[in-house]
Amino acid sequence: MTVLLVHGGLWEAMDAATFWGTTGITEGLTSYGLDVLAPDRPQRPGGWDVEVAALGEQLAKRSGPVTIVGASNGCTVAVLLALTFPELVDRLLLAWPATGDDAALNERTRAGMMTRGCPDDVADSLLAGGILRGVTDQDLTKLTRIRVAVLPSVPENPSHQRKTVDALLGSIRGSRELAGCPEPPTPAFRNSPPYLDQLVRTIVEFVN
Repeated sequence: MTVLLVHGGLWEAMDAATFWGTTGITEGLTSYGLDVLAPDRPQRPGGWDVEVAALGEQLAKRSGPVTIVGASNGCTVAVLLALTFPELVDRLLLAWPATGDDAALNERTRAGMMTRGCPDDVADSLLAGGILRGVTDQDLTKLTRIRVAVLPSVPENPSHQRKTVDALLGSIRGSRELAGCPEPPTPAFRNSPPYLDQLVRTIVEFVN
């Protein structure tokens, strides 16, 4: 079984090696015999379509079925990939989904993006959406042909709020919640080895 890992971050210096590799997640999944793809997302995309095109090249090379694990803002890319390539995606795990419908949070996020050189119109486009940035709530209801699970941030934080998990579970028919944990690569995850073991087992059980 192939697992496509889509790391978090939005217009910042985050990559797959930092998010999935240094935290031991990639190695943990491969130790269970999974074929793991962990590509880098474009760090300064002009839109979500740029990210879908980039990661879609990786997905299109597989004959399927593929499980996509999206993390934080990578959940947006994961959902859009599943909608674009429904014939290739068997399962979708939305881990630590970034909250998209909080005006104050979006304003703080926008300010941070702009300090890193993001143009106004690009920031506005990337932050637009509903429960998830870049995805309409109507699009979420179209995820009916694949198995979907949501993994919350525990404890929740302003960027990864519990209400987002509840909204996703309510919008995606048949979706279910998996055991949560802090988001990698934060110190709360890095400095607590049991979280790594728990997360790897949770993903493996979902894939199988």
